[in-house]
Formats: sequence, structure tokens, C-alpha cells
Amino acid sequence: ICSSKASFSQSCIIGAMSIQIFPNADEVAAAAAVIVLDRAKQAIAKNGTFSIALSGGSTPKKLYDILASPESREYIDWSLVHFFFSDERYVPSDDERSNFRLAEDALFSKLPTDHNKIHRVLTTLDSAEAAAEAYEHDMRSFFVAARNEAQRFDLILLGLGSDGHTASLFADKPALEETGRLVVGSAPGILPPPVDRITFTLPLIKQAHAVLFMAAGEDKAGAVRTVTSDLGFDPDAAASPAGRVRPESGELFWLVDEAAASYLRK
Repeated sequence: ICSSKASFSQSCIIGAMSIQIFPNADEVAAAAAVIVLDRAKQAIAKNGTFSIALSGGSTPKKLYDILASPESREYIDWSLVHFFFSDERYVPSDDERSNFRLAEDALFSKLPTDHNKIHRVLTTLDSAEAAAEAYEHDMRSFFVAARNEAQRFDLILLGLGSDGHTASLFADKPALEETGRLVVGSAPGILPPPVDRITFTLPLIKQAHAVLFMAAGEDKAGAVRTVTSDLGFDPDAAASPAGRVRPESGELFWLVDEAAASYLRK
């Protein structure tokens, strides 16, 4: 069921999920920026800090460009923000495939951040699994220091692959079925780049106060349709990894452009 919220967006209610549809990727990023800044302001006012997990990809880069703008830089105290990554490629941090490098170039280098609060995955370690173990240790230490016993991020950003994966949780891979760990190593999926990954697990993602998906482009249309068709069913039986992301007590946002939503009308 879709209705126009404004001249530039539509709101579709599918099962228990609300999906916002915008004309293009730029508008998706702009709407995401509003959510990020609003959540950050609320969390800082309540707890004195804001924890966010970033994702990689072209649409998040547009978001980071907005967050690095003069208006956004002045909206909150960025020195109180702890940055993590919902997944990372097992490549050097200066590699063009690195999610850290994307965030460093587009966001960190332009914000008045406390670099001690940028939690980078240590891809210099011997393996993706070793990097995952170290990252989980760093994360648990952060939660303890923040007295966050539930280990809940204020906001986790996620993308959507054309194959339905999110973070680096791929269908038929062990990482998708992990129930005890917060972060694990993951083998490559079917999409490039063909490198090992480090990824948040579903239990960690589902504990977040809010999860925000962004998807843009016609190549994501099939995956968006698959995810929405999963709604109303047992998330553990969802056809795609992204369809299994249902926060246990937090909010779920889906922001997509018209191209990514094109199959919803068919």
C-alpha cells in the first residue's frame, strides 16, 4: 500500500515495514542524513555519545558528502560520535576497495572528529577471522565503557546487494547463521570484489536501536522485491539475508529510489 507523503517521496507499507521511495539516489541520501543527524542529536542529549556503524557503497558516499557539509558539521558535536563499520573488506586501509578509505576520504577527513573514536577494522592482521576477533574485542570494550550492557548501536547503516546480501552476510555462508558472535570473518560472495570480509552478525544488527537500509539503482530492484516479499513471514526463513534483518525492539528504515522500487509496482 503506497501513498504520497510529499511531492518528492512515497511511503509504502508492506507487512510491518515502511519503505520510503524517492526519485533518485541523491534524495535517498538526503533523507538518510536527516535520520542520522536526528538520531545523533537525540543520543548525545540522552547519553553524551552516539554510536553508528557505517557501510560502504555509492549511496552511502552521497550520505557522507552531506554529513560533511558545513551545515551538518555544525549540527552536532562530532567529537562525541563513535564510528564503527558494519562490514569491511580484508584489504589494506588505503585500498580503493576499503570501506574505511571511503569513509576517511568522504567523511572523517572533513569532520571535527575524535580519531580515537573511529573504530577501524585491523585488516593488517593475519586473516579476516583474526581481524574479526580483534574488532569484536574492541566493540565489547566500547560497550562496557559506555555501560551499554545490551550491546546496542544507536544506528546501523546497511546497504543491499543485487543478490540480496547486506553487510557481508551472504546466502548459504556460515556467517549468516552465526548466533553467538558479534563479528565474524566471511568468505567472498558471488559479487565483486572477490576478497574475504569482516562482518557484523545478525544478532548484533538486530539489537540496534535503529537500522537504516539504503538502496538505489535498477540493479537493486529484484533484491528489493525479494526483501519485501519476505515480510510477514518468519525472518529466519527469508529468501535473502537482508530480509532477515528485523530489529528485536528497534526501528527499521528502508530508503530506496524509484529505480530500486520499480518492481514493487509490477
